[in-house]
Amino acid sequence: MLIVLMIISVLIILTVPNLSKRSQEVSNKGCDALLAVVQAQVDAYYTEHNSYPISLESMIPAYINEEQTSCNNDEALLYDKDTGKVRAPAS
Repeated sequence: MLIVLMIISVLIILTVPNLSKRSQEVSNKGCDALLAVVQAQVDAYYTEHNSYPISLESMIPAYINEEQTSCNNDEALLYDKDTGKVRAPAS
């Protein structure tokens, strides 16, 4: 019985760090997907108005919603109004 508990403990010790690494990867991929969506909406705005929006906030609610202005609800996406490019905040 003790050996079984020891084996289970070792497996848990090996598994938990890998789960936390995967969580960060999922978060990064989610941010990349959000960037693609927001960039597509900036491009749609440009197509309709022949100019880039002044800011991402000026696109709410017609093109994006308020939650789409930041990755993981903590760091705001960066936007260049001259080029219309959206990028992730520096990590």
